[in-house]
Amino acid sequence: MDKRTIAVLASAALLRWLLFTSFPGLPATLANRVEISTPVTGYKRLQEGVYLYTHGVSPYDGGVFHQAPILLALFGALPSSEFAINLVYILADLLSAIALVDISNSGVATKSRLFSSGRKEGRWAAWAVAAVFLFNPFTMATCLARPTIVFTNTVVLTAISKAVKGHSVSAILAIAMAGYLSLYPALLLPPLILLAYDSKIQNSPRKAPQSQSKFAITHTLIFLLSTAALLGLSFLITSNSWEFLGATYGVHLLLPDLTPNVGLWWYFFIEMFDSFREFFLCVFQLHLVGYVGALTIRLRKQPLFAIITLLGIFSIFKSYPSIGDTGAYLGLLALYSHVIPLTRYGFIGIMGILYATLLGPAFYYLWIYAGSGNANFFYAITLVWGLVNALLVVSDTLFAVLRDEYEMERPDMRGKVLLQI
Repeated sequence: MDKRTIAVLASAALLRWLLFTSFPGLPATLANRVEISTPVTGYKRLQEGVYLYTHGVSPYDGGVFHQAPILLALFGALPSSEFAINLVYILADLLSAIALVDISNSGVATKSRLFSSGRKEGRWAAWAVAAVFLFNPFTMATCLARPTIVFTNTVVLTAISKAVKGHSVSAILAIAMAGYLSLYPALLLPPLILLAYDSKIQNSPRKAPQSQSKFAITHTLIFLLSTAALLGLSFLITSNSWEFLGATYGVHLLLPDLTPNVGLWWYFFIEMFDSFREFFLCVFQLHLVGYVGALTIRLRKQPLFAIITLLGIFSIFKSYPSIGDTGAYLGLLALYSHVIPLTRYGFIGIMGILYATLLGPAFYYLWIYAGSGNANFFYAITLVWGLVNALLVVSDTLFAVLRDEYEMERPDMRGKVLLQI
């Protein structure tokens, strides 16, 4: 790790620590923001769950706590001081940044086993990628608010970091932990297996490669066994009870808590007739699942970008998204800085994100506190947020990566405008 990277990590840690200590009321204020904290990640709900757990009461009885049991054991074992808790969240962000540095240093974003970009010279240094993640306002606000999405992001980035190094078993164990914490990262398993397979062959070219199908089956079994082990551990943590399954993963799937957030589900299901609820829950969940196979197949040459794109889609369309999901996605997107010249709506996308970020809190205030607006005010700005991220960020960067592939296949078309007729 070079001096610049160490300086970025140290500066980010120091800035977070100064914000924690100089503004002691800031974490509680941010923890109340619906853009940052959700029913399945909020720090206040975690505090309540830990309190009940340490006093011998099941935190899953009241319908308030919806987080993984291992978090109860972790925070129950920590000292009850703010110093220790703040330090845990700062370390989690630093570990995420270190994982990003490892991914960047691997060079997989520009040269994989099946594809080599002709725009390698435009790739940002590893320290710059870490800085984009650590100093992103979304990431910093998420760290200060202390939702548990911070740990999910750390484990997901660690899984990708292990995969690009060819440490396939470690990558699968990490993604199993991520799925255990937040469910939706489990959908990253197919492209992650392909990324680990390609990296293992690329890093050990003299070693005879295992067949792709056998490799996939073996690592899928490892994923299932590790997930079963985590669920078994949770069974022991919750005093031999399986009620945590419905209270954690059932909430992601069935959406019983309609607290507003930056996603698209809450208002839709508030207005939904009960007779249609089950049908549209299936439609919304299948909508997410449908992207996995399509992107994994289309981006077979670049499985890393398939993972990144799926994370961007999850940050928009999953049941309880937050700006923490967007922060992790944008941090990973910095790995593909070399395709920025190929994007078409960069300026509009940045302005759209700023527009939604600034007006979101204002519209929520008009609805909840001032009483001069209604739910449509806030939902309108979440629609803008979703539109900007889906059309102007995710789809635009996907276009840029596919255009980069096309130009490598057809060098004569480099720099020429393509029109779809």
